[in-house]
Amino acid sequence: MPGDILLERADEDMPDIADAFYEDPEGTIIAIEVTAGAKTAAFPYGYNEWRKAVGCRVTAPALEGRANRAIQNLVAESLSIPVSSVSIRSGALSSQKKVLISGMRKTEVLERILPFFPQ
Repeated sequence: MPGDILLERADEDMPDIADAFYEDPEGTIIAIEVTAGAKTAAFPYGYNEWRKAVGCRVTAPALEGRANRAIQNLVAESLSIPVSSVSIRSGALSSQKKVLISGMRKTEVLERILPFFPQ
């Protein structure tokens, strides 16, 4: 109909967020790009296709490990897992982090994350 707008994305236009997830003997590692000191917290917060990283925004400042603790809490809450299952594997002092989700396979983590992304 005139005036109706249909927005569709072909599969080849959608970034493959699975590139940000890696199998690890202990679970799954997620590449995360963090914005500390944000007005609102959100995970996942988009996907950086160039860096192959899932976005994460936390309100805590990048000071004395506060942002890292906030990331762990937010990721755990978003995935409905205990905070003890989430640890910063690398990048503790960087906005680019590798976060380990202990005891979960890549497919399990993706199943919980994908509903947050538009299809």
